[in-house]
Amino acid sequence: MKILLVEDEPKVSAFIRRGLEEENYEVEVAYDGRFGRQLALTHAYELVILDVILPHFSGLEVLQAIRAQDQQVPILMLTALGTTTDKLLGFDGGADDYLVKPFDFPELLARVRALTRRRGQETKGATLTLADLTLDTAAKTVTRGGQPIKLTAREFGLLELFMRHKGRVLSRAEIAENSWEDSFDSGSNVIDVYVNYLRNKVDKGFDPKLIHTVVGMGYVMREEF
Repeated sequence: MKILLVEDEPKVSAFIRRGLEEENYEVEVAYDGRFGRQLALTHAYELVILDVILPHFSGLEVLQAIRAQDQQVPILMLTALGTTTDKLLGFDGGADDYLVKPFDFPELLARVRALTRRRGQETKGATLTLADLTLDTAAKTVTRGGQPIKLTAREFGLLELFMRHKGRVLSRAEIAENSWEDSFDSGSNVIDVYVNYLRNKVDKGFDPKLIHTVVGMGYVMREEF
């Protein structure tokens, strides 16, 4: 299992690398955004761990470059920037998870395992449908009524989660655990923001409406006219 770590603090990168290698991961380290971007675009990795504040290119710029070429490789943002706005920038740019420094290594390891396990369990060629909405998990495409819908990687993952559990109410905690692999502060509204993003793209201008709020419980995907 080969991992790219883009981290400019030598002590932090050495700590992470040593810990992951003890768990039998192969880790390649880049100490600035330029080299990290080069490695990510020219080599194959099972996971990218990416700091935000980096020399030459920021982590968000590296993230954007990776996602322009590869929509599938899992990306974990690891940074001291921990506000809701910072997380939204990361998720909206295509990050799969976001861990704030300082962190405990067991938590980092758990997230690495979750991201790599989820990728390995992806069902190739699976097509999910509800009403006139279709999601192709292999091609990473979504259409409704025959019209293509453009989603970010984060929105796509959230929609896939809803469609795999259509008819079932998902709590915010379940959404965080299964789609984000992230722990949110009780006051965080990141999930609600992304549900609204998704509604504007999937439901606006279409009938029946598919994404619904169940007050006090969470969200559910089902046909309601």
